[in-house]
Amino acid sequence: MSKAVRIPGPDHPITVAPTQGRVVVKAGGRVIADTRHALTLTEASYTPVQYILRDDADMTQFSRTAHTTYCPYKGDASYYSLPAAENAVWSYEAPHPAMAAIKDYLAFYPNRVDAIEVRDA
Repeated sequence: MSKAVRIPGPDHPITVAPTQGRVVVKAGGRVIADTRHALTLTEASYTPVQYILRDDADMTQFSRTAHTTYCPYKGDASYYSLPAAENAVWSYEAPHPAMAAIKDYLAFYPNRVDAIEVRDA
């Protein structure tokens, strides 16, 4: 069974832009990601999402899970758990070409981490 692939456009816009400032993600009472190189993905009417480079995350705190999801605009997402939060993090390791900018970045469910802070530059 083939998965549908859709291209962002006027009916479902997606933009990816560098985040202005610093992004800090906290989970389990500690900083698990801290970067000045995040990307903000804005998709249709959804809340914007911060995507963070793996190099700027404490990957020793992440455990890959078997959970996956599919987005027709972005592709297959893989998931990671944190010590106190199952499947709290997702990543597109082979996104569709239109979303290549987020390849290997990490995104976090706000309700599964303590905080996602976007601080002024």
